Amino acid sequence: MTQTHFGFQTVDAAEKARRVRGVFDSVAGNYDLMNDLMSLGLHRVWKAYTVALAGLKLGDRVLDIAGGTGDLAQAFAKRVGSAGQVVHTDINAAMLSTGRNRLLDEGVALPTVVCDAEHLPFPDQFFDVVSVAFGLRNMTHKDLALKEMCRVLKPKGKLLVLEFSKVAPPLEKMYDWYSFKVLPRLGQWIAKDAASYQYLAESIRMHPNQEELKQMMHTAGFGHVDVHNLSAGVVALHLGIKC
Repeated sequence: MTQTHFGFQTVDAAEKARRVRGVFDSVAGNYDLMNDLMSLGLHRVWKAYTVALAGLKLGDRVLDIAGGTGDLAQAFAKRVGSAGQVVHTDINAAMLSTGRNRLLDEGVALPTVVCDAEHLPFPDQFFDVVSVAFGLRNMTHKDLALKEMCRVLKPKGKLLVLEFSKVAPPLEKMYDWYSFKVLPRLGQWIAKDAASYQYLAESIRMHPNQEELKQMMHTAGFGHVDVHNLSAGVVALHLGIKC
């Protein structure tokens, strides 16, 4: 069996998929509220920056992977207009259902697909932009997922990976204290689930840093990759252009 990481634990790859599903089944109902509390609302700024750098035009096709509660998909839909298409996907049915219902409540109806980023059910060279926000670190085989994202992009298409990353050294101690002392308590208080937020903090530490992820994207088929550090590296936006 292939071994991988689930937070700081080493587990079988199939076991990781099951455990990650359990985490997001647990947090789906409070996901947006927890994001606001954990980031002090900054996740909205990070996502707005991502939408701006996507450079979308009317009529573009966008694939939002690990789209969760649909805030990015909704923002993309406004940019591409009725002539375009935004496909809202997630591997977790509970998260996707929460997002679909939220979008419908706001009058936005998008194609919604439960799918695994490592095996995307879309044709080659179909999308102008692919995005994944705060989802790549939970994927078991990140290299395979990045290759799939490259496959479904048109030549010169953009991949936007918004993810927690390596924070600037002067902030490391404070960030560790916040991640391992405050986040699990917030999770227990709001979602009645400290363990899931402990895992989320650990998963950030196991995720490739800015330069490592940049190299992975080059290997997957992206000729040019820019790295935008946000909030002193708490989050990084990697923008890759397909060869």
